[in-house]
Amino acid sequence: MSTPVPGEKSVLVGLILTFFFGPVGMLYATVIGALIMLAVSVVIGFLTAGIGLILVWPVQMFWTWTAISGHNRRLRSQFGQAVQRVKQHA
Repeated sequence: MSTPVPGEKSVLVGLILTFFFGPVGMLYATVIGALIMLAVSVVIGFLTAGIGLILVWPVQMFWTWTAISGHNRRLRSQFGQAVQRVKQHA
């Protein structure tokens, strides 16, 4: 397991929030993704009387996981570059 970088988000927290609160829980991971999935959930839920949400929920979970993983990967990269610059100037 890697050392946490300031500003990282927890994948576990994101998945728990999304599991229990759906697109509202996705706001922790991605605002745009949450708004898109909220619209999709409303449409699918209405058209299928809620049954289609069984298929939408795993998509939301996957989107949350990929959004947080990408966010953390970018942070680690930026943090590593900053550390290298500091080392070069020391």
